[in-house]
Amino acid sequence: MPKVLVLDAQMRNSLAIIRSLGKKGFKVDAGEETRFATGFFSRYCAGHIVYPSPTKNPEEFTAHVLDIVKSRDYDVIFPVTDATVIPILKQKDEFSEHTIIPFADYPTVAGAIDKSRTLKIARENNIPCPKTYFTGCYDDLMETLGADVDMEYPVVVKPVTGFGARGVFLCNSTNDLIERCGYVQDQYGQFIVQEYIPKGDEIGVYTLFDFNSRCCALSVQKRLRSYPASGGPSTLRETIRDDAAVKLAGRLLTAMGWSGVAMAEFRIDQRDGIPKLMEVNPRFWGSLQLSILSGVDFPYLLYKLVTDGHLDRNLNYDVGVKCRWLLPGDLLWFMSTPDKRKNLKEFVRFNTNYDILSRDDPAPTLGFTLAVARYLFDKEMWDFILRKPI
Repeated sequence: MPKVLVLDAQMRNSLAIIRSLGKKGFKVDAGEETRFATGFFSRYCAGHIVYPSPTKNPEEFTAHVLDIVKSRDYDVIFPVTDATVIPILKQKDEFSEHTIIPFADYPTVAGAIDKSRTLKIARENNIPCPKTYFTGCYDDLMETLGADVDMEYPVVVKPVTGFGARGVFLCNSTNDLIERCGYVQDQYGQFIVQEYIPKGDEIGVYTLFDFNSRCCALSVQKRLRSYPASGGPSTLRETIRDDAAVKLAGRLLTAMGWSGVAMAEFRIDQRDGIPKLMEVNPRFWGSLQLSILSGVDFPYLLYKLVTDGHLDRNLNYDVGVKCRWLLPGDLLWFMSTPDKRKNLKEFVRFNTNYDILSRDDPAPTLGFTLAVARYLFDKEMWDFILRKPI
């Protein structure tokens, strides 16, 4: 029986991995920094591990997980968020003596997380992307603005590293830009400034590349709703075909020498109809459950790739499949919309697939509820969950 460890058990994509591999007969243990984690309650979770916070105590976290890995003989360990992926990859050699880490090396992954480095590779390979000012820090921004740069507003400022639209702001004037950039630098570190791409379809190309940087599996999703509605994680999405976005994603990830899972996100520019690259997510994505429902079981395929060393190429997937992140994503979308009466009819359409809710595996919904109760008065958690509009 294959034995794996899935970290970040509170996350819905971790739950998707637990369910995927558990249904195939794997012994799946899960880890999180709290005892009240959504994934712990899954019928497919064989055991759970509580570890030190990877954000507050990364060294204690890696030491604790490494001790667990040494003693429990896991075939593969799946870190899911940046908070667990980065510290483990920094010690990949040590972990690899006892288990398989299904990611590229730290420099490659860190380069993909860095939006400025990703965009520079895109430009070198003629991949359309927004016009970008690689200012880096506040002083560089002031130098750029003082060089008579013809910056057309609105522009978007965003952290060089980050996810979920945190720290992303739309600026309509130079004063607004200067104020926002100062805040982003204080809160998130280095940043970039980009032209604003008028709101169009948002397309995600979800892929698995082998060790020769060849795409072996993919699915494409279109966002139907997001939280915040102005831009953020999808709360309702559907699988579609988009050959143009697939070609661009393949060209970019091949140029990066990629192996493993990754998502390339594009926005269709309404001005010219061309997909423009927004970012690359070099790990499992939040909407993983939809990819699995569309017939592409990325967790299992990744396991096969890293344990067998190769994977047969199959780029087929089902189109028109929908999946919804109801709790708390779509609920927050509804609560944040200005015209709730108009959107209520869409919100109460419950006949679809869900990231967490499941008749086959209902207990994670209880786990999520207990986690919410656990963090009810935790300001840091609510700051993480509640997003400001872009």
